Amino acid sequence: MKKLKLNRKFLLVLIDTLIFVFVASGFFLLTQISGSTAPKRTFAEFSVSCVIFFACILLFRLLARAYSNVWRYANAFAYLQTVVADGAACLAGLFITSFFDKLYIGVWQSFSVVALFDILTLTSRFCYQVMYNRFNVNSAASNKIKVAIVGAGNVGFSLANELLYSTSSHYRPLCFIDANREKVGNKILNLPVYAPDENIRERLKNMPVQEIFIAIPSLESSAILNLYNFYSETGCKVKIYDFPLSETSSGKRVLREVKIEDLLFRDTIDLIGNEKIREYYRGKCVLVTGGGGSIGSELCRQIAAVAPSRLIIFDIYENNAYDIQQELLRKYGKSFPLSVEIGSVRDKERLESVFAAFRPDIVLHAAAHKHVPLMEHSNAEAVKNNVFGTLNVADLAEKYGVKKFILISTDKAVNPTNIMGATKRMCEIIVQCRTDSATAFSAVRFGNVLGSNGSVIPLFKKQIESGGPVTITDKRITRFFMTIPEASQLVLQAGALAERGELFVLDMGKPVRILDLAENIIRLSGLKPYNDIEIVETGLRPGEKLYEELLIKSETLDKTENDLIFIEKDSPFSREEVEKRLNILRSALEQSSSCSDSDIIKKALKSVVPTYHDPDEVNNRIQNV
Repeated sequence: MKKLKLNRKFLLVLIDTLIFVFVASGFFLLTQISGSTAPKRTFAEFSVSCVIFFACILLFRLLARAYSNVWRYANAFAYLQTVVADGAACLAGLFITSFFDKLYIGVWQSFSVVALFDILTLTSRFCYQVMYNRFNVNSAASNKIKVAIVGAGNVGFSLANELLYSTSSHYRPLCFIDANREKVGNKILNLPVYAPDENIRERLKNMPVQEIFIAIPSLESSAILNLYNFYSETGCKVKIYDFPLSETSSGKRVLREVKIEDLLFRDTIDLIGNEKIREYYRGKCVLVTGGGGSIGSELCRQIAAVAPSRLIIFDIYENNAYDIQQELLRKYGKSFPLSVEIGSVRDKERLESVFAAFRPDIVLHAAAHKHVPLMEHSNAEAVKNNVFGTLNVADLAEKYGVKKFILISTDKAVNPTNIMGATKRMCEIIVQCRTDSATAFSAVRFGNVLGSNGSVIPLFKKQIESGGPVTITDKRITRFFMTIPEASQLVLQAGALAERGELFVLDMGKPVRILDLAENIIRLSGLKPYNDIEIVETGLRPGEKLYEELLIKSETLDKTENDLIFIEKDSPFSREEVEKRLNILRSALEQSSSCSDSDIIKKALKSVVPTYHDPDEVNNRIQNV
């Protein structure tokens, strides 16, 4: 490779030398036969003068690294760089020859020689660039995927330029689509620019376009959704030229598939870009219960990135715990301070052994049963795991001097209509009553998490892969959605902001209709809703309500230093009152184990969580509004 570079530079210098000899010889002959009043120089004198000028040109081009440019990819800066270097060389040559009367050929003659040389060398490079690019574009064009680029600005231009002239490109741009009237009807990179009018989809259908790339920077999710829906009608695959939706991205734009996160009707939010938040976790010992789950594993990834003194993953399911363990070790090496402990939050002795061994500074409590229909059927298990599991972790956090305890809660805890939501509300009550503790207890409440285990999106995808139908319980249902990184970042920021008993809530924008979500996932799979894949209503499941409420009482919300995070200041119960409620649940568990009556658990939860109502009562009220 080094030899190739030297050969290329040597070839360029050789070409420049030949061009300069040609220009200098022609100029010498011209001065001899012309009637110019400029002093005539002998061939030897003129030759020495030209050698000085050419030596200056080579020196300044080398200093400006003009010979390091790969000219087949050169831009305007590379050409300007050479012109400036040659201008400086001309001035240097004039300065040197001015000391020698016989070598001085005059200002006009000197600039003329250098200017003509400059024009010819740059013209030769430009011709090479055009011929090389033209040859490479045309040579494999028939085998490349034909694309249209939406957006003829700087981003679209750079994408088209890369696709046209990169030897590794698998795509061949055929046109731009842009709303700028000054561009429409003209050409950019020799590609026509069309307007996104009512005829554009028909035009694209009649062209050999196979894919459409959206190359418009800083698009909001609603705009991406509109563009995606509009251009999907052409039958072409739609992609985005944007930054990857990944925490480990390189920060460069890439061509990527449109993801469901792009179509959330709101922009994803970065909550932990704040160095102050990152600094809070640096050097701390952090325990994550349920660390192998969807939220727990993402919490572990983000905690690992800020250099904790130790990260402890606690989970009952060893396969998930093993997966995140291996991922972190691959990324950070075996020296990373990581401990994986298998156990259940229901087993207080096992938990205590972990707390005694590591004495964590921060506990992120993500372990919980969360599936609504399953918990309706096995409601005693929901109480044992969610309520008394949380109680065990909270008690041990106090006993072993944990600084911060953050509970992962859910919007289903707000005016719950199911067992899962009611148990999570009881977990919040357990946390909120500890305002007198040396440990700062807080809870974080958010909506449904995209792509988490057991969520609706993996279900929809499996149904689509099997040919449908896609099933939804009710076409009127709406839910709040967020991405796994957003949910995890909210938890981490709450941990840094927590003081005593707060319920942190994220402003999640407008709720999303599950029907719209299903239709969009079908489109993202390259199929048409109701044509290729049917969508079928199955009826509301036990404990399910038509919509979720993210906040308890909006008038009690307080802002934090982050405008997108609010604190719900609910009046906490006393420890004594909470203990009475826990005794009611303990008694219900004893009775239900002896008679297998799940209604006992339900009645007990209604008595300890005053906001717990039957779903029919809530849904009927909604329909009558």
